[in-house]
Amino acid sequence: MDQNQQRDIYTVSRLNREVKTLLESFPLLWIEGEISNFKSYSSGHWYFSLKDEASQVSCAMFRGKNMLVKMQPRDGMLVQVRARVTLYEPRGNYQIIVEHMEEAGEGELRRAFEELKQKLQNEGLFSSEHKQAIPEHPQCVGIITSPSGAAVHDIITTLKRRFPALPVILYPVAVQGTGSADELVAAINKAQQRKECDVLIVGRGGGSLEDLWSFNEEKVARAVFDCSIPIISAVGHEVDFTISDFVADHRAPTPTAAAELVSPDQYNYLQQLKNIQNRLAHLMTTQLQQRLQQLDWFGKRLVHPGRRLQDIAQRLDELQARHIRAQQGLLNHRKILLQGLVTRSLLRDPRQHLQQQTEKCQILSQRLQQGMHQQLQITKRQLVHISHNLDTVSPLATLQRGYAIVTKASSEQIIRSSQTVKKGDKIVTRLAEGRLFSTIDKTET
Repeated sequence: MDQNQQRDIYTVSRLNREVKTLLESFPLLWIEGEISNFKSYSSGHWYFSLKDEASQVSCAMFRGKNMLVKMQPRDGMLVQVRARVTLYEPRGNYQIIVEHMEEAGEGELRRAFEELKQKLQNEGLFSSEHKQAIPEHPQCVGIITSPSGAAVHDIITTLKRRFPALPVILYPVAVQGTGSADELVAAINKAQQRKECDVLIVGRGGGSLEDLWSFNEEKVARAVFDCSIPIISAVGHEVDFTISDFVADHRAPTPTAAAELVSPDQYNYLQQLKNIQNRLAHLMTTQLQQRLQQLDWFGKRLVHPGRRLQDIAQRLDELQARHIRAQQGLLNHRKILLQGLVTRSLLRDPRQHLQQQTEKCQILSQRLQQGMHQQLQITKRQLVHISHNLDTVSPLATLQRGYAIVTKASSEQIIRSSQTVKKGDKIVTRLAEGRLFSTIDKTET
């Protein structure tokens, strides 16, 4: 057999392809090294090298992954990357494709974070059964944060905008650096001892994992868990998570969101108040109408001299309404005539004739007003005359002529017969001016 037929000859492409397959069988690796020759292209992809004291390796991080990196890489920065090993076939270059990147020190913090998170979770500190409900209408809000940070400004601004009447107490603390965790614990304990607030907001603005580390301390997490006051954790931005977020009774993505969570919206209250006011006005109007209907019903049952006066007044209103309608009809008729005159004048342009008709219309309008006024005066005089006649037959006029009305003192029942009283009864005699209180000594039939 020919010796050439026994050989398995690789092409360069086949070799690179199979080597790439072998390299990509490695799992995702964590690699630590120093960045060098960092380049960012217009496509958004990053190309750089990772090196240590003895070696270096080429790296690529594509746009879809590097958009999630919170830092800006630069030459000389020590980083930890999670990457997969591969081969760039066209040039046969061995390289790694980076999926995640963080500063080397942050990696240690991240491991400590995960260990503490797992520990506290196993102890049940994250369990929902230990979470306290946030009061729907808090009487006072406590804020534990830096007095000079952006978080306190955002929280107070939001509270003033949504519900200015809500009292706020600030417990100032350092939110990063040495001793900041102890200050957070002391502030939480102080708020719990004073019992000034019925809800607490614990937080700060955004930052790196190292900046937020005070809120990842175990002592802070246990202080939050042991606090009898409901706590809202508002640390960093929406993508930032701390141990305090998991232990707190509620997590807000931002300090502003925390302020919105604890404060009612004053505009909702104003709208509710307006609705209540409208319902109250409607109820009052309904009740008033019902009372007026009852009053009208009782008035119809009573026999009183004022009935005729009411009928006359109603008749007067009807006559006045008819008069107004008649005058209005006449006025409308005059307006129609005037419009016809105006139309003809526009066609012929008789300006002098138009002026005469206008003056005539004004005179008629004045006469109309005078006639209405005279008719109204006549009707008023009739009303006064009828009122005088009614006053003449009024019981009060009878009293003025020397008569009196005698009633029982106990029931105010009018006494029409001596048989309805007996000796010793007390009676009241009503005169035109004043009353007499008497006791019966004797009665005669």
